[in-house]
Amino acid sequence: MEKKAASCSSMGMGMIWCFLVYMAIATTTCSAGSKSSFDDNFSIMWSENHFKTSEDGQIWDLSLDNDTGCGFKTKQKYRFGWFSMKLKLVGGDSAGVVTAYYMCTEDGAGPTRDELDFEFLGNRSGEPYLIQTNIYKNGTGNREMRHQLWFDPTLDYHTYSILWNSHQIIFFVDRVPVRVFKNADYENDFFPNQKPMYLFSSIWNADDWATRGGLEKTDWKKAPFVSSYKDFTVDGCRWKDPYPDCVSTTTEHWWDQYNAWHLTKDQKLDFAWVERNLVIYDYCKDTKRFPKLPEECSLSPWD
Repeated sequence: MEKKAASCSSMGMGMIWCFLVYMAIATTTCSAGSKSSFDDNFSIMWSENHFKTSEDGQIWDLSLDNDTGCGFKTKQKYRFGWFSMKLKLVGGDSAGVVTAYYMCTEDGAGPTRDELDFEFLGNRSGEPYLIQTNIYKNGTGNREMRHQLWFDPTLDYHTYSILWNSHQIIFFVDRVPVRVFKNADYENDFFPNQKPMYLFSSIWNADDWATRGGLEKTDWKKAPFVSSYKDFTVDGCRWKDPYPDCVSTTTEHWWDQYNAWHLTKDQKLDFAWVERNLVIYDYCKDTKRFPKLPEECSLSPWD
């Protein structure tokens, strides 16, 4: 498969968009810069002995073995914004291993949670690495999409980002939009926009489903499995009780202005390339699973 250049390498509106994003992230008072330590932004959820940092504190590793995995979360909740992290995923034979990078309203899988998921599904050596995205509203998900990547995510760090505002949610890989989830112009039960969310990441064993539907099991002789992180960036509305500034949007921030409500011209070109070449599964096209497609499937990502 031909390797795809990211949006920021193109000219025109795409270049302007990326510049505005960069400037907003660099100057915002809510930003957690790449030089921040892990403790500035995150706390370990479980298995602290499976977590380590580099000597300078800028690279963070989570490991999984036959005993347990590990996970962390932001100390702060947000409602809307731009959320970004660089990850280098488990290399080699990682069948059954899932690295999850996601936003959620609570620590556990509660029955009324909202959630925005990146899940990186491990593989047998030499097979394509897949990413799964999902969106939950009030505990209801079943909105999975799966994509191939146009690079090997185990060889180097790549940037995975989420743009979330009241108009749309976009999942980005190296600034390329791979999934667009639109809101409707009426009150609905599919777009999560009311509850603040933490950002999480974890590594865990999911060999009952993650690789070829659970046919490929985790080879624990290859453990420990390690995912690495760096350069966390957030430019979002921090939630403050009892009356946070982000109860309603004000369009004061770039991620809530008109240009962030829709894909730009160059982003549409990138997204069209992704749609043609990388989509493995789209729940909105699964008529066997959904004889009547969910109502959000009627909304165009191009609008």
